[in-house]
Amino acid sequence: MIPDTTHPHGRSDTYAVVGHRGAKDLSPENTLESFRLAEEIGVHELEFDVRLSADGVAIVLHDATLDRTAANEAGRGLGPVAELTYEQIRAVDIGDGRHVPTLGEVLAATTVALQVEIKAVEACEEIARVVAGRPHDAPRIRFTSFQPDALRRMHALAPEISRGLITHGYPDAERHPDGIENVLAEVEADAFYCGWDGLTDELVQRMQAAGYQMGGWPVRSLDDVRRGLTLGFNGGTVDDPQAGIAWLAQAREAIAR
Repeated sequence: MIPDTTHPHGRSDTYAVVGHRGAKDLSPENTLESFRLAEEIGVHELEFDVRLSADGVAIVLHDATLDRTAANEAGRGLGPVAELTYEQIRAVDIGDGRHVPTLGEVLAATTVALQVEIKAVEACEEIARVVAGRPHDAPRIRFTSFQPDALRRMHALAPEISRGLITHGYPDAERHPDGIENVLAEVEADAFYCGWDGLTDELVQRMQAAGYQMGGWPVRSLDDVRRGLTLGFNGGTVDDPQAGIAWLAQAREAIAR
């Protein structure tokens, strides 16, 4: 499991700078080069998204299509990646001649802790198969998702690997009418990544006292990092890791004064 970095009273010992889709603002997102750059800059963790191609390959891509990330018109209008083979997907230039990598390629190319966000429930079986083939990587992986069904599947397929629920805010009653706490308990999650809406000191303390690591998102400014440290978060995802690491240093310096 990813190490628990919380105090007994729920406050975080460390705050992890998490590279969102690698170094999203500095290099084409969710590419091997972007992940390597983020690690060179010094991120503590990486976050990326996984879907499934038509021929059953676990691919690292945020959107359901290539339209936004394709570098030219030839890669647009191809339809959902779930209906394309990996050969078709890999042929698309998504910036600087780079291509959509597989989950296995990303595991092989990285060394830090990973938040593996599952975008498509149908990818769960293949994700579990790939990770099972790389048991040495299991301790640095946490499966995350907005979709409880994905976390339920991973709990069944790979129960030894950490899980975290992502929400747009709290309580998010529309998506989780039975309550976020019930979802966390059902999937045996150990982390909760919440949008800023509804986050309070009381909520964070309560969640951490219950054993959950906490993170808020998005983190796009020094003020966001300061807020995260004040609330006792275990980390936050940043689009620009260089900026994120600088914000963390500045925020810690201000607290130490």
